[in-house]
Amino acid sequence: MATVAAGTFTVVTSEMLPVGLLTPLSGSLYVSEGTAGLTLTVTGLIAAFSAPLVTAAVGRLDRRLVLCSLMALLAAASALAAWSPDFAVMMAARVLVGVALGGVWSLAGGLGVRLVPSRSVGAATSLIFSGVAVASVVGVPAGAYVGELLGWRAAFLAVGGLALLVTAAMAVLLPPLPAEEAVALGGVLRLVGNARVATGLAVVFLLVTGHFAAYTYVRPILEDLAGVGASLIGALLLAYGIAGIAGNFAAGARVGRRLRGTVLVIGGTLAAAMLLVPPAGLSVAGAAVLLVVWGLAYGGVSVSTQTWLGLAAPRAREGATSLFVAVFNGAIALGAFTGGRMVDGFGTRSVLWLGGALALGALAVTLLGRVPAPHTGAAAP
Repeated sequence: MATVAAGTFTVVTSEMLPVGLLTPLSGSLYVSEGTAGLTLTVTGLIAAFSAPLVTAAVGRLDRRLVLCSLMALLAAASALAAWSPDFAVMMAARVLVGVALGGVWSLAGGLGVRLVPSRSVGAATSLIFSGVAVASVVGVPAGAYVGELLGWRAAFLAVGGLALLVTAAMAVLLPPLPAEEAVALGGVLRLVGNARVATGLAVVFLLVTGHFAAYTYVRPILEDLAGVGASLIGALLLAYGIAGIAGNFAAGARVGRRLRGTVLVIGGTLAAAMLLVPPAGLSVAGAAVLLVVWGLAYGGVSVSTQTWLGLAAPRAREGATSLFVAVFNGAIALGAFTGGRMVDGFGTRSVLWLGGALALGALAVTLLGRVPAPHTGAAAP
């Protein structure tokens, strides 16, 4: 299980890596920070399409073989990104990262039930997806630190090396995993007709789009609004990451009993943290406090929304997970793209207003939409 969790951690870290490296990357490749944000947009967009397509395309192939192949692709893509002589090559590398990301994440979600006894399935699935949650909050500060010490290219090389190690571990430690059944693309898309699935996907879309519209540009936000120096960026992002891990486990402990309430708290806190940065985050101390609150809230998004989709479609694990991955990564792409256009056109403050507004939209959908009750398919009161 730890090997699969390491795989999800590595692919999501690869996706998030440009966020902490945006300023030096844009300068080195001679593009604006808004344009550099497309390195996240294209990866999320490709992952959104590849998640259901890869799940359907691999048919009955052994899942161990598929996972190892996708991790090897990620290693090659990371090496290409590190070498990039210009922005076009970097974008090509990020397309390959998106293919690996969508495939690994969607296939990993259904493996818990196959690798452990039935009584441990819940814990195993939580462990697999902890890689996603931890990468979402730790990958950015880790990349920023490596980039500060050794340069942004070294950060991409480090992730590529990690991908190779995980590939070897999967090949050695995972048992053969022949497909239980082929997943048809049409069957995956029909899950959207489930009202609880559709509501959950809408919440994912709004929260993740809002978050990444602002967070993709967190480095220029900290530099422009709070006057944070480059030497402190890594430390602040690390504090954000630690808070995010705490938020992940706090939400995970609560969401099984109070799904709607947990998502409402996450959405409200996320909205407040972003909306308060322009008036209250104009000093290093104020920005640090709000960044920690932001991390605490966003850390719970992944585990809570994954739980939502799992409860909404308990008999279609791979299909529901591929939809979740598609919407999640499509939202990352849209958030990063929209945020980039707003940063270039209206300045860094604008993305914080946008992110907060979308988080408030997620609150409304959670209040008014269909939410599955814990451990049943019935609607929550």
